[in-house]
Amino acid sequence: MTDQTPTTPEPADVETLRAAVDALFPALQDDLVSLVRIPSIAMAAYDQAHVAASAEAVANLLRGVGLPEVQVLRSLRPDGEPGAPAVVARRPAPAGAPTVLLYAHHDVQPVGEGWQTDPFEPVQVGERLYGRGAADDKAGIVAHLGALRALTAAGRLPDVGVTVFVEGEEEDGSPSFRAFLEDHRELLAADVIVVADSANWKVGVPALTTSLRGLVDGFVEVEVLGHAVHSGMFGGPVLDALTLLSRLIATLHDDAGDVAVPGLVQAPEPRVEYDEAAFREESSVLDGVALAGTGPLAARIWTKPALSVIGIDATPVAQASNTLTPRARAKLSLRLAPGQDPRAAATALEAHLLANAPFGAKVTWTTKETGKPFLAPADTAAMRAARAAFAAAWGTDPVDTGIGGSIPFIADLLEVFPEAAILVTGVEDPDSRAHGANESVHLGELRKVVLAEALLLTQIAQTTR
Repeated sequence: MTDQTPTTPEPADVETLRAAVDALFPALQDDLVSLVRIPSIAMAAYDQAHVAASAEAVANLLRGVGLPEVQVLRSLRPDGEPGAPAVVARRPAPAGAPTVLLYAHHDVQPVGEGWQTDPFEPVQVGERLYGRGAADDKAGIVAHLGALRALTAAGRLPDVGVTVFVEGEEEDGSPSFRAFLEDHRELLAADVIVVADSANWKVGVPALTTSLRGLVDGFVEVEVLGHAVHSGMFGGPVLDALTLLSRLIATLHDDAGDVAVPGLVQAPEPRVEYDEAAFREESSVLDGVALAGTGPLAARIWTKPALSVIGIDATPVAQASNTLTPRARAKLSLRLAPGQDPRAAATALEAHLLANAPFGAKVTWTTKETGKPFLAPADTAAMRAARAAFAAAWGTDPVDTGIGGSIPFIADLLEVFPEAAILVTGVEDPDSRAHGANESVHLGELRKVVLAEALLLTQIAQTTR
């Protein structure tokens, strides 16, 4: 995208498109409800027929918005098995005009516990629609769909090519994503890529995600005995593997709660701060629990590493006997600051674990998943176009935010399409509870996202030739 300053959208254009979005929104909400009813969990333990049905439902919706090329495609995962179905719908660009790729995903997280309603039977309470995938990321699909419908209804379709790419396995780690990009490079090539899989600052205040932490996860195993032995006969001189694993885990943070693994980097601190009271409420931290780490709260969430124990394999309490556990294993999740190389981080974590093996226990580390962090350029033509569109849709300027989580496939997009400008946006807000029980989308915010994307496509057409 050429580096031109976009114009502020004309008020008449904004109101024309706003009226079109308002008129279309009841039907868009019905489409979202229909999508959420499909339990499209892409993980192997779940029925993949639902994922295929979800892809077909998305394809049918996109066929109805004037995109002449709509395909349901798959690529192979690294293990040679077919990946989940993805939908690609296109309207090629007129001569000399740019192409915009609109990304979302139609697969969802497993349900988990704690739901107050049926997760696959959407329920509206006030301004929020509850259901698994209502926010993450079937609302992203509806945002793309709604923007194209609104532009068509208002007679304002801009001179840009549009490609809608709706992935089917993002919640399963996108195992075939890189192969899909390589297999369909020409089909997906774009000047601007809009990723609708992030969050806004809060209800009423939009955001552009300018940084994402990367990821390294894997297993650390501690072995101390060749087999289990009687805890009375041998306990004392020998510490069990779970105790030693606990001691090893305790070395991962210092007394303040900062990650204590040498060799990990920190990025510059964000320009905005995260309100502690809001963070406590959104994260459900119990009263009296002190927050870990040092420095600004936003930095601790967005631009510093974080290390968590997300699972432990050891003898379950119900099966415990008076024996010393010979081995124990934990899964660690390390979030990486922007600028950190995942391979270097994995090497640093392994070196720390081996150097701190307690009482000479055998310690092994196995890296599983890695993902690169993301740091957007501060000021580009695409970013300025997005800020102008968001400000017009919400009536307030957007905030540049980071996200503590990871979207590893963005690194693949940057590597396969290095000339493309990437905008990371989304429909979620701090109350959406994506991945958790009682996930929801704020319908008023979704309406603004639809308008903002329609305006963004118009802005891109005006500033790029």
